[in-house]
Amino acid sequence: MSSPTAPAEDGGRRGEVADSSGGDRGRIADALYWVRVGAYSLASLLALSLLTVGTVAIIAEIKGTWHWAIHLESTISYMGILMGGLLTLLVPLLAVSLTARVVFDV
Repeated sequence: MSSPTAPAEDGGRRGEVADSSGGDRGRIADALYWVRVGAYSLASLLALSLLTVGTVAIIAEIKGTWHWAIHLESTISYMGILMGGLLTLLVPLLAVSLTARVVFDV
């Protein structure tokens, strides 16, 4: 994944090359770059939330006390809400990104 400011293969910037030829391909590529950045960021947050739940689950299993069971239940509850929100944003971003790769070949 290259940044929207990275030079194109022919030495010019992607947006400048596309605009000089009369198309909007450079703008689409730049917009899709930021869609991908958003999708990757949300996917990273989702992975970190799963790691958090797993860590608390392991600690609760090792400790085996009611205190850590309560921590596990509350962590699962809050992370479930967070993951639901992340997936609500992530699924459309991934759909747009995959559709744009097929349609625009960017």
